[in-house]
Amino acid sequence: MSSTVSVFVSTQQPNQSAWKPSTAVILGEQGATIYVGDNEANNLRKIQKAGRQLDSMGVKSVSLSGEGWDIERQWAFSNGFTDTLTKNQISWAGAAEKMQQLRETAAWIRQLINLPPNEIYPESLASKVADKLSGIGGDAVTVKTIVGDDLVADGRMGIHTVGRASKRPPVMLVVDYNPSKNANAPVDAVLIGKGITFDSGGYSIKASEGMLAMKCDMGGAATVAGALVHAIQEGLQKRVQLVLCCAENLIDGSAYKLGDIITYKDGQTVEIVNTDAEGRLVLADGLIYAGEVKAPLIIDAATLTGAAQVAVGTEYNALFSVDDSLAESTLKTADEQRELLWRLPLNHWHKDNCPSPFADTANSRPQKGGGAGGASNAAGFLLRFAPNDGAGWLHFDIAGAYNGSANAMWPAGATALGFRTIAATLLK
Repeated sequence: MSSTVSVFVSTQQPNQSAWKPSTAVILGEQGATIYVGDNEANNLRKIQKAGRQLDSMGVKSVSLSGEGWDIERQWAFSNGFTDTLTKNQISWAGAAEKMQQLRETAAWIRQLINLPPNEIYPESLASKVADKLSGIGGDAVTVKTIVGDDLVADGRMGIHTVGRASKRPPVMLVVDYNPSKNANAPVDAVLIGKGITFDSGGYSIKASEGMLAMKCDMGGAATVAGALVHAIQEGLQKRVQLVLCCAENLIDGSAYKLGDIITYKDGQTVEIVNTDAEGRLVLADGLIYAGEVKAPLIIDAATLTGAAQVAVGTEYNALFSVDDSLAESTLKTADEQRELLWRLPLNHWHKDNCPSPFADTANSRPQKGGGAGGASNAAGFLLRFAPNDGAGWLHFDIAGAYNGSANAMWPAGATALGFRTIAATLLK
């Protein structure tokens, strides 16, 4: 008897008297069948749920068989038929090389995010990402790391301030993918990732239950790194730089405190009113860097706010931009890539929603979650540092990056949601 289960899709609806309505996949003598209808968005959700249900049954190897398996249906099934450690095996119905490449890139992103904080810390995250991209991009890739107190000498005060209390030094990683190998070629885009490898909240300390999943606070860094990996594999011919802003937000006698003021390289001053609003502090350094290299397209990704999750849930990512045409194009791209993305409000006046009498701005409001509109206010803080007054800039608050427990769509842990949209944006 084969240890691999054949999985079919069919438009012929079965007699479901023996099956509950919530059943997405029905078992028979030939294997497993997923019955689909006319609404393709609903079909893709059902196919992903079917993958979850087969994984929950203990199935570890499947063959996608018969007609009806296009790339997006196979990808939906792959997302569902993935255990936390990505051990399940799939034999593809078609486009096998492309599908396996997608699955392996997503697995790499999820693995980075799921690694425990004793294994993933600023220097190890930077090393893993640099090694991966160097292996794919070859001599078109160069790597620079700025570590510990060298960040101060380079003016990267946000990353250093957040990370200085850890015994593991903070790091700014810059990976330059330059396929022309012309040192004078313009930088077409900069990807910026929040790489907080563990977030205790600092002196604004999190409760234990809120801290448990904080190994995932580098999900933005993993997502943009995976997006660049995928874009290169798809033939990217643009010069793109990846900037990861990596730190552990911990507590000791040298940790930053409420009331401290950071002076950034561009001269802006920020009063700390919440040490748990640290992601925006490190991303500011990345945005300043993007302005230095004059990139016309800047994309950052971060597990930045709980407020974004409250707004859009955990199946969507949130998008912020003051560049309406770019935002609308990106929403269309996300729809093409079958990744759920929702635009939330951001206006130029959001920059002023965290006032401070002691500095140009505060890093939040001194109330739980930053108060009403917390996700937009966090994006407004970043807008202060975005070059060109926000033209050409996209901010992804990746609310769908991680699930603390398995659900009907995803296994426990990271999802990698968003990397296809960002990669496709680079490839346009």
